[in-house]
This record gives sequence, structure tokens and C-alpha cells, in this order.
Amino acid sequence: MQRRKRPALGAWAYFAVAFMLGSYFTFAAVQGGYGLFRRVEIQAEADTLHKDLAQLDAQVARMENLTRRLSDGYLDLDLLDEQARSVLGMIRSDEIVIR
Repeated sequence: MQRRKRPALGAWAYFAVAFMLGSYFTFAAVQGGYGLFRRVEIQAEADTLHKDLAQLDAQVARMENLTRRLSDGYLDLDLLDEQARSVLGMIRSDEIVIR
């Protein structure tokens, strides 16, 4: 009679530990704090922030243009008239206001 030779218990333990470590590192690489999913989230947030920055830059450029047009060195009379009407509620003497 021949006896079947079974692998030693140490071999099973070695492969079980190796499999568990491999599974852990794979999970961490995909869903961990520095994993692929987190990287996609950060990239999406960065894209959103870049869009917000572009909008804010456009608003700043518009406000700088309006400020320059109302400055002492360069006075835009149409803009001054528009601002006086909208902010101060002023009208010219030859106009009639209907509410």
C-alpha cells in the first residue's frame, strides 16, 4: 500500500498568508486613502476648482475693467451715467419716471 503524501501544514499557511497579503494590498491600491478611486475623486475635485478659478478670474478682470473706466485718469461717461442711475437712482432733469 502506498500512502498519499500530503503537503505540510506550513506550506498551506505560507500560501494562505501570501494570498491574504496580496488581497490586502490589492484592496488598498484600489480603495485605500491613496488608491485609484481616491485619485479619481481628487482629479474631479481639481477640475471643478479649475472651473471655479476661471470664473473668478473672469469676474476679477471685469471688475478691474470697470474700476479702470471709473478712475480719475480714464473716465467713461456712459458708465458713470449708468452707475449713477442704478446705484443712486438719479435721473436727468428732462426725463419722466413712470412707476
